[in-house]
Amino acid sequence: MLSVGLTGGIGAGKSEAVRLLAGRGAVVVDSDRIAREVVEPGTPGLAAVVAEFGSGVLAPDGSLDRARLGGIVFADEERRRALNAIMHPLVARRSAELQAAAPPGAVVVHDVPLLAENGLAGRYDAVVVVDASERTRRARLLSTRGMTGQDADARMAAQASRAERLAIADFVLDNDGSLADLERQVSALWEKLIEMGTAGQARDQS
Repeated sequence: MLSVGLTGGIGAGKSEAVRLLAGRGAVVVDSDRIAREVVEPGTPGLAAVVAEFGSGVLAPDGSLDRARLGGIVFADEERRRALNAIMHPLVARRSAELQAAAPPGAVVVHDVPLLAENGLAGRYDAVVVVDASERTRRARLLSTRGMTGQDADARMAAQASRAERLAIADFVLDNDGSLADLERQVSALWEKLIEMGTAGQARDQS
């Protein structure tokens, strides 16, 4: 089994790269989806969040009001660290469970938006960074997500820098171009990941 961490700045096209890898047979572990799962109503995760931040972060139906919680932690680094201290162990545990359930020889791609920010590169056999220029990313956020320029700049500034992400990359997918360009790169990457996984299996069996 090969464990791959995949990340990219907001607007870089990470989700598209993950979709293309899944289409080639990758087992995808989506950290954002897991982060929602571990704080669903009735979970210990939601109870821990409420204990830390108060019942004001709950919606009327008892679910987590993500917008309200985001408003708290986005503006306060200390409160963001408190939330991360709750969420990171829960997400890591569930991610490990999903990886363990993957079939032998699988290429498991962990879709982790904040991989660089949280210093997680060492957890994976390889790190893939989906890269695009700030100009391209900003344009995408304005056109496809309906953000204002101010919102786009704030979201980009809150993440690791482009240089910080590239510094941890074993493989880089350049997504400044067309979807066809990205598909060609993903096909080449997939061949390399299969080779790495096969070589790893051979070492384990020797």
